Amino acid sequence: MLIKNQIYEAVIIDYTAEGQGVAKIDGCAVFIPNAIVGERCMVRIEKAQKTWAAGKITELLEKSPHRVNRECPVAKLCGGCDFWHMDYTEECRLKADRVKQALNRIGGENLEEIPLLAAPTCYNYRNKAQYPVASQKGRAYAGFFRAGTHQVVENDRCRILPEETDKIKKIVVDYVNHYRISAYDEVAHKGLLRHIYVRRGQVSGQVLVCLVCNGRKLPHAEDLVKRLQAVPGFTTLVLAVNTRPGNAILGDEFITLYGPGYIEDTLCGLQFRLSPRSFYQVNHHQAQRLYEAAIAQAQITKNDLVLDLYCGVGTITLAMAKAAGKVIGVEVIEQAVQDARDNAKRNGIENAEFFCGDAGKAALELESKGIRPDVIVVDPPRKGLNTDTIEALDKMSPRRLVYVSCDPATLARDVALLKARGFAVQSAQAADLFPRCAHVESLVCMTREQVCHNMNLHSSPFEKIKSGEKTIELRLFDEKRQKINPGDKIVFTNNATGETLTKTVVKLHRFDSFEELYKSLPLLQCGYTAEDIDAAHPSDMEQYYSVEEQNKYGVVGIALC
Repeated sequence: MLIKNQIYEAVIIDYTAEGQGVAKIDGCAVFIPNAIVGERCMVRIEKAQKTWAAGKITELLEKSPHRVNRECPVAKLCGGCDFWHMDYTEECRLKADRVKQALNRIGGENLEEIPLLAAPTCYNYRNKAQYPVASQKGRAYAGFFRAGTHQVVENDRCRILPEETDKIKKIVVDYVNHYRISAYDEVAHKGLLRHIYVRRGQVSGQVLVCLVCNGRKLPHAEDLVKRLQAVPGFTTLVLAVNTRPGNAILGDEFITLYGPGYIEDTLCGLQFRLSPRSFYQVNHHQAQRLYEAAIAQAQITKNDLVLDLYCGVGTITLAMAKAAGKVIGVEVIEQAVQDARDNAKRNGIENAEFFCGDAGKAALELESKGIRPDVIVVDPPRKGLNTDTIEALDKMSPRRLVYVSCDPATLARDVALLKARGFAVQSAQAADLFPRCAHVESLVCMTREQVCHNMNLHSSPFEKIKSGEKTIELRLFDEKRQKINPGDKIVFTNNATGETLTKTVVKLHRFDSFEELYKSLPLLQCGYTAEDIDAAHPSDMEQYYSVEEQNKYGVVGIALC
């Protein structure tokens, strides 16, 4: 065990998920901030445990060629950014490596390299800021939390934010100090102003200002509006009521004090309305590139049904609607769902539906109703997919699954779970939407592994399938005995002659009984003539499958090509 306050020599060999350097000293892992792989340094141990320790560089013996002077004067204190001490080349390398290592170690892959969509700039890219407000000696100020604390670090100019955003912060702070409005004290749970929230449309230039308050009234709001009108693009002022203790920033009640209560912006050629709670990627340029890559990997056709779970205000959903037959979006935040529906109308998109609900539960409900998407897109929060969602993806068995992730570890965990259910990784890449920060986005495309099934047929149905006259085979759907998915192959064998024929499963039409299936055959246009249907009777199938089996498992019409 290392000794606290003792100084050791160390070589940085890796990075943590948070971007800290990792060294091994006497077999113990030591985590060191502001370090770069390959550097040799002297490290003071500040915390020592049996298997790990935390340290701080006291002297650099060998600097990395990737080390640069920090452009931000508070970079070592502020918890907003992580990589101002290294060049962007090394930042991109470590982010791509982080995604690759997670998919290999946790996801069971064997990837040699992961491509990364590098950002064209590290400056002024964030379209949203949330400044916590604090006070000292009766003076209010705003900034960002110091890493690992709730101590607010003041900074006049944040390099990754547009200038307008910092100007608004200053205007609000000046207004607060002028009228002696109290800053929120999270320990005493007293004071009014908790956060200054600013969102700016990259294309529209419109600016939304939202003040998060421990109350429902904002003193002298009219004067604040006048001050904010000096900022180009200022569009609306909203009061977010949050009277609950804890770390949650936004509350559940929003009061519009000026303007419409929302702004608009353009992404992927579509217009979007954004309210304070709407999810919208903070890096407009990189988000557009990421979504374009996701759409390309989905390989959508005009016949496809696409399901977008965690759809937010419908950014990916509506972008995919252009190529799909129909799209369905699911989102848990009610206001975001309403925004998504409004966005669809605003863009003249009529083949999109949106539902409010938990992604996993909603997906299972859709699956129980027989909805089988050809393509599914998931863009979950940092915690990844829950068990309901994994189960629904398994049952729906889409042709392609596109997973957009903001956390490589939970992505890799979910990839392993999906692989155990027959999915396989087709492609993987990283995307840097957060230059100078440790977060990294990932994009993985998965498909079902192709399985070959064997089925025996009498001569008549065999010949009809062979000639193309019949395009659907009717079966009991017993998933435990033989699970069939779109994309699988079926080798049919003629019982009389032994001749074989291989077909591909295009789609599954599931029903509760053969009686229900027979009624639907004319709608499926699958090669069954009126005479075939009239001659067939559900009771005829009882010699092969009992009513009890039909009720237990259901039946399926397997569409072939």
